[in-house]
Amino acid sequence: MSHTPTPFIAGQDASLREDVKARLRDVPDFPKPGILFKDVTPVLADPHLFRRVVDAMAAPFQGQRIHRVVGVEARGFLLGAPIAMALHAGFVPARKPGKLPWRTRTERYALEYGEDGLQIHEDAMGPEDRVLIVDDLLATGGTAQAASRLVTQLGAQVVGFSFLISLDFLPGRQRLGADKVCALLSY
Repeated sequence: MSHTPTPFIAGQDASLREDVKARLRDVPDFPKPGILFKDVTPVLADPHLFRRVVDAMAAPFQGQRIHRVVGVEARGFLLGAPIAMALHAGFVPARKPGKLPWRTRTERYALEYGEDGLQIHEDAMGPEDRVLIVDDLLATGGTAQAASRLVTQLGAQVVGFSFLISLDFLPGRQRLGADKVCALLSY
């Protein structure tokens, strides 16, 4: 049974969205001049708010038979691992090249401010697995798209993407397929 996740930006728990917005920290000119970085660490520091965020990010994927949650380095680890637990799924880290100890698959991608790559272990998933990809922020979609390509290279199916924040003035949502993307906040 295929079920399309419902983006939970509008009409869902307005108090949660307001609480998260109040705790986010804007850091100008990081990691380079002209970038306004959305720092999620104050949200993670509040255990009650963190739990509410994890529950909200997992909610659209409950009942979708998610087998693996891929967390994209590094803040995707912080959100992805508890989301995997909430979905009774395994957790797979998607790391920068050279950080994983076993045989890996690698995918290169362009950033807003350069180029990078992601790796996952070759045996992290297989053809029967249904996968959710998690990160803190969706901008151009390059990182999440690279993670998606790694998942499909291993024969698994990407069911959807869950983000804390989506920058909808950038093309990430369209690049990944808007019907597969859920985000708690949209800017």
